[in-house]
Amino acid sequence: MLSQGRLLERIHGGARLATMVDNVSYEAHRAIAHKEKQAKGHAVANIIPNNASPFINIGTTTEAVAQALAHHKRLTIITNNINVASILSPIKDNQVFFTSGMLRSNDRGIVGESTIDFINQFQVDYAVIGASAMNSVGHLLDFDIREVKVSQAIVSNANHVVLASDSTKHERTAPIRIGYISTINSYVT
Repeated sequence: MLSQGRLLERIHGGARLATMVDNVSYEAHRAIAHKEKQAKGHAVANIIPNNASPFINIGTTTEAVAQALAHHKRLTIITNNINVASILSPIKDNQVFFTSGMLRSNDRGIVGESTIDFINQFQVDYAVIGASAMNSVGHLLDFDIREVKVSQAIVSNANHVVLASDSTKHERTAPIRIGYISTINSYVT
């Protein structure tokens, strides 16, 4: 089970912690620090007022943000995350805009050029993003160039950018740079 979730690697005679260079499966990632993600979700939701337009990106922490926003009123939510849309679309008085693009089956996120084109039609009050890693000089990093390009478009079209992340991101590395911590207005960790 732990090796299937890519948290441990099987080796001759036992197992060792998986390298923090690889991206873990989405379900395994969802289980990591679950209570902390809920707390971060509530902290981010406290930043976003009623009547706001948040863009909520792909990620397990951003899904926790969506759950915490369930009691907000009159939000105009833009998302490329099927899970976020499923959480927030049943709430009365909210509008949910869902991007076009290619569906990634591993995390139910939407990416690609048409996703970026869709995002570029909006100027949102808040962007809620995550990152797979953050290095010591402040680069926000991820594994999928398509997701990085989407994240960059989200940041470019938001008045206030919120990074929701945890300390494990400082222990990992990823090959593709989203941007810099200096472009973030609020860092919830």
